[in-house]
Amino acid sequence: MIGGLPVKLNVILAVIALVIALTLPLILTGTRAEPRQAEGSPEPTAALSDDDFIFTVLDDGQVRTVTLSEWLPGVVAAEVPALFHTEALKAQAVAARTYIMSRCRTGVAAHPEADICDNYACCQAHQAQDELLEKWGDHYDKYLAKIVSAVQDTDGEYLVFNGEPIQAVFHSSSAGFTEDSSALWGALPYLVSVSSPETADDVPNYVTQVEVSVSDFAATLRTAEINADLSGTPDKWVGESVLDSSGRVASITIGGTDVSGSRLREIFSLRSTAFTLEYINGVFQFTSTGYGHGVGMSQYGANVMAQDGSAYQEILTHYYPGAQLSG
Repeated sequence: MIGGLPVKLNVILAVIALVIALTLPLILTGTRAEPRQAEGSPEPTAALSDDDFIFTVLDDGQVRTVTLSEWLPGVVAAEVPALFHTEALKAQAVAARTYIMSRCRTGVAAHPEADICDNYACCQAHQAQDELLEKWGDHYDKYLAKIVSAVQDTDGEYLVFNGEPIQAVFHSSSAGFTEDSSALWGALPYLVSVSSPETADDVPNYVTQVEVSVSDFAATLRTAEINADLSGTPDKWVGESVLDSSGRVASITIGGTDVSGSRLREIFSLRSTAFTLEYINGVFQFTSTGYGHGVGMSQYGANVMAQDGSAYQEILTHYYPGAQLSG
């Protein structure tokens, strides 16, 4: 007997106390531990408002815990012009929300300490209040209210395929058709090539040119360790281009070596892989159409669809075929 109670009874009471200690926090919070989510975060597939979805962001080098309602307006404001049609802004809000949910589930190798970051090349762009004040000036209140309204009007809505949040990637503009994800990262049934209506009348700098001197062209290839035979005259260096189903450059022969369009876009800082390459007047000239990787929703294409009368649900169904709106 210990403390006036039988030993056996003390053991039973100790076990009960341990069970209560372990389970009470879960009962009180209603959450369960989940990798890649902030403490107390809900399941990404739960029917929740933006106020309730909590995650971590790597923001200007610092890890912060935020809600979707706090973070998402800054993403939409950074990703598309505030002058876009309201339905296009709603489509962007849903796509960005879905992308965040997907990242929370899978994690990001570049920053395992946070679910998402503010680097557009890695995750999504984001602008804070001071940046938006500088960008919008006297229009700040009007533009912010418009974007916040688009976020609130789609509160909690996201895209799913087979019950899971999709990788809702997006880009600025396409050259008639979006890119199939299989050309870059691997096939996904909801990231296939579809038509996109934007033209030069709708998109600033839709068609751009980059001129590269012969010496810089050769030096860039060498630096990129592309084993091209440049022993002949420059007008013979560039061979045939192979286009993919969306009309983008899959590969092009340079100095007898096949180089992927995405690699050339990277090393020559082209706006897209929808380009032509010619040797004209002693220089190499790239002419690119559209901007971005081309996969998923075209932001300017979404705006044209909205201007033509499409609701945000139709826009999302068009650019992510097979995905369903949830929430």
